[in-house]
Amino acid sequence: MYEYLSGKLAFKAPTYVVLDVGGVGYHIHISLHTFAQIKDAEQCKLYISFQVREDAHTLYGFAEEGERRLFEHLISVSGIGPGTGRMILSSITPDEIQSAIINGNVPLIQRIKGIGPKTAQRMVLELQDKLKKQGGDTLIAVHRPQSIPEEALSALVMLGFARPQAEKTLAGIVQQQPTLTVEALIKEALKKL
Repeated sequence: MYEYLSGKLAFKAPTYVVLDVGGVGYHIHISLHTFAQIKDAEQCKLYISFQVREDAHTLYGFAEEGERRLFEHLISVSGIGPGTGRMILSSITPDEIQSAIINGNVPLIQRIKGIGPKTAQRMVLELQDKLKKQGGDTLIAVHRPQSIPEEALSALVMLGFARPQAEKTLAGIVQQQPTLTVEALIKEALKKL
């Protein structure tokens, strides 16, 4: 329903913000990761996850689109609700969570408050393949500056090409033509994949 909200930060706390959008104040729950990214801002844009329950309609906001996607993956796991999903994202960075899930690092996941051994194992079982298919480290790196080969690799992985094959193809092209733009590099790689 909501993609993002952009406006003036009327109030900031480590767990929520009030975002003034055209004179309407939206109470939005945030993770500590998002709080760290927006703490000095007066204006901000938050990517929204709108959660509806019988007794509440709640907005969760994230400074990065990738963090929102990871949150939605987390709450799709049986036994993890929005509050626990936010706790997970507040305990360790989204990159660390994603890496722990992809690599099956159950002990690291278990260290998060409210996550027991069964829930940690369920997270790995249910999300490992999904996160690998989405290109591993490209899920969170939406707003991080990337080199041209990294950006091209992210695009190819998201298009469904196997990461090792795409890396090898791109390395060969970059070695022969190091000055290509991202678009040109992707087009060349698509010809060879």
